[in-house]
Amino acid sequence: MLWIGIGLIGQAIFSLRFIIQWIASEKAQKSVIPNVFWYLSIAGSLTLLSYAIHQRDPVFILGQAAGSFIYLRNLILINKDNEREGDED
Repeated sequence: MLWIGIGLIGQAIFSLRFIIQWIASEKAQKSVIPNVFWYLSIAGSLTLLSYAIHQRDPVFILGQAAGSFIYLRNLILINKDNEREGDED
């Protein structure tokens, strides 16, 4: 039951990112992806990755591991861009 709970929590976190993105886009009246989207993506993906490892599901493991890398890379690129913008001020 513990691992089912972990899997459900991971899925809830992962799903929450879409709700946050939808709300941010509605507020801006255009499609936007707030930084919190990427943090929720990483948190949900790593939680689901731990569940997938426990389940020994190679397909699920590969998908979540690759996704985690991509989400982290997006945050690195966002931070680099913010640093460049800060240098211009």
